[in-house]
Amino acid sequence: MTTSHFLSIMVDPETAHTPALLDMAVRKKLPKGCGKWRLSKKSIDARGRKPMYQLQIEFLIGDGEFDIPLPPLPLSPLPSNASVVHIAGMGPAGMFAALELIKSGIKPVIIERGKAVKDRRRDLAAMTKEGVVHPDSNYCFGEGGAGTYSDGKLYTRSGKRGSVTDVLRTFVAHGASEDILVNARPHIGTNKLPGIVENIRHTILRLGGEILFETKLTNIVVEQGKLRGIEVNHGPVWPSQQLILATGHSARDIFELLNRHHIPLLAKPFALGVRIEHPQSLIDRMQYRCEVPDPFLPPAYYQLVTQVRGRGVFSFCMCPGGIIAPASTQEGELVVNGWSPSRRNGPYANSGMVVSVNEKDWQGFTSHGALAAMAFQQSVEQKAWQAGGGKLKAPAQRLPDFLNGKSSSDLPSCSYLPGVVPADIMEILPTPIAQTLRDGLQYFAKNRKEVGSKDAIVVATESRTSSPVTIPRDPVSLEHPDIKGLFPCGEGGGYAGGIVSAAIDGINCAKACKKTFTYDS
Repeated sequence: MTTSHFLSIMVDPETAHTPALLDMAVRKKLPKGCGKWRLSKKSIDARGRKPMYQLQIEFLIGDGEFDIPLPPLPLSPLPSNASVVHIAGMGPAGMFAALELIKSGIKPVIIERGKAVKDRRRDLAAMTKEGVVHPDSNYCFGEGGAGTYSDGKLYTRSGKRGSVTDVLRTFVAHGASEDILVNARPHIGTNKLPGIVENIRHTILRLGGEILFETKLTNIVVEQGKLRGIEVNHGPVWPSQQLILATGHSARDIFELLNRHHIPLLAKPFALGVRIEHPQSLIDRMQYRCEVPDPFLPPAYYQLVTQVRGRGVFSFCMCPGGIIAPASTQEGELVVNGWSPSRRNGPYANSGMVVSVNEKDWQGFTSHGALAAMAFQQSVEQKAWQAGGGKLKAPAQRLPDFLNGKSSSDLPSCSYLPGVVPADIMEILPTPIAQTLRDGLQYFAKNRKEVGSKDAIVVATESRTSSPVTIPRDPVSLEHPDIKGLFPCGEGGGYAGGIVSAAIDGINCAKACKKTFTYDS
């Protein structure tokens, strides 16, 4: 095995993006006898007077070759008599669970309520142009899950739960740029991720898995504490002893289904707020501290966090060069999200700006039991829909007006295509959330004046930051403690927060599923 060595260097943006200059800069730092080198990690350090790239270089001594491990996949399809595990949901948790099951010789059968990626586009277009919400085919539901058409950010802190590198290499093996292996904040882009998701689907099918679109889980059969069957599309019950439940954080019908069966659930804190949008050029000036940013620097992102009266106020899912998109899953509810293309070259930058929610906030919904946080979340989305006047028009306000308690007589240009209408955000968000958000934004604007620009707009509501429900599971077997064979998984179970962490959780659930697989009738 070849032994790798590492060093760190700082270079200017032009050098980082010019192969000949970069090779020259690296060679000056390498020890004698060094053979090949390659870039291992890349990030921007904008703390000094001039932004610089921090690079980690991997190099070899002598004439060796770099190891290039790829996630191992079987060369031939599963046998026809392979044991079956059902997976509900084809987001990252479901897709990566399926790949892991195939590696273990188990056939995954994925049921996905939504449509294949190309077919989803028509429904997304109807949302954007006509304000029509398809409850099973939208930005949250469909092949690839919520991440497919909302950016493909791959940044995560989930390295202790599994191999982030294996997940990234799987994406590269299916068409993603190798840049995601080295960038500190890897990102695929909404324009490229659908094709990668399709390629993963083809791999699953080629190796013997099965995928059923427009197939919704509508019931489960449990006998003596064991899963015995699943019902799809309100039809006949299919025998099933193992179900990986990876339905996502917006599958409220699944939470309601489990609650009707008196399966223990827990209300879970989440975060609630708005999308805030600025001109990207303003964010570039703020972060890079120059009027005309270096052309070799990417569109800048930011991360803001503070505490106000014991609550966290923080930016979430920041999208340089992106757009604000409708993420509702039902008529009568307004949810917004954000995404960027791979080049992040749009004129606007947007980010969720949210406040942590706790039990005190949903006290008025305790009659909903374990679904109290979900009911609270839904009530805010319904209020935003009413304030927008329907058809997915979003209530919005100039940021300075929101900070100063003034009405906005007009609004700046905005990337949200269904359209925005002037509204008082303080009257839409619950008072403790709205006041905390305003105070947090005032703090950010005081310390970074560009944040409070007159060209900034806040758009309600950013409410699907994470699941408002936790589906309990045993920390070792990963099964629900009361139902053998039911594996709550990913964001919908309350165990992940993003594409990579959901993928890792899917892999872990598949491994746990294999360990506890039973053949009793």
